[in-house]
Amino acid sequence: MIYPKSIATLIEEFQKFPSVGPKSAQRMAFHILKMPLSEVQKFTNNIIDAKENTFACDVCFNLSSSNPCEICSSSSRDKGVICVVAETKDLIAIEKTNEYKGVYHVLQGLISPMDGIGADDIRIKELLHRIAENEVSEIILALSPSIEGEATSLYLSKLIKPFGVKISRIAFGLPVGADLEYADEITLAKALEGRHEI
Repeated sequence: MIYPKSIATLIEEFQKFPSVGPKSAQRMAFHILKMPLSEVQKFTNNIIDAKENTFACDVCFNLSSSNPCEICSSSSRDKGVICVVAETKDLIAIEKTNEYKGVYHVLQGLISPMDGIGADDIRIKELLHRIAENEVSEIILALSPSIEGEATSLYLSKLIKPFGVKISRIAFGLPVGADLEYADEITLAKALEGRHEI
């Protein structure tokens, strides 16, 4: 079916989102068309507001509406422990546990030569500057166990070691409630590596 130009353009715009194919884009476009105009205006205003009032924290590069962000400016956080994550969504996942009381450093990506992303394209220099300028006792690498995450972790550990700072890595393994028989070999190997005494 050939859509009117305005609908076709809207579908094309939705297809620019990650993981949105033609069918999903079409469903979203038609959903927008069914919404009352006031709801569409509210939706577009929220997009503009988020774009205009959200930026990277100057300290940790977390997305925030204040600078420094709420975590960096909190007096209750341990500024000597920095958890390094790839993206803000990883920081949010850790925050939901209510277990971590340090601060963060958001790399805004991972080293990925296949995608043309090198060490200079992510926030590594800024992390090294923070370590050099502040009293940091531990760096926790909370990067995914992907090839890119492993490469970035190895690269960072080599750069951080000369500072004499403790470097740790979050454990990887089986999710709670998972069956061993369905786990892949890498996940099982990581679970064995991260074992602890009970």
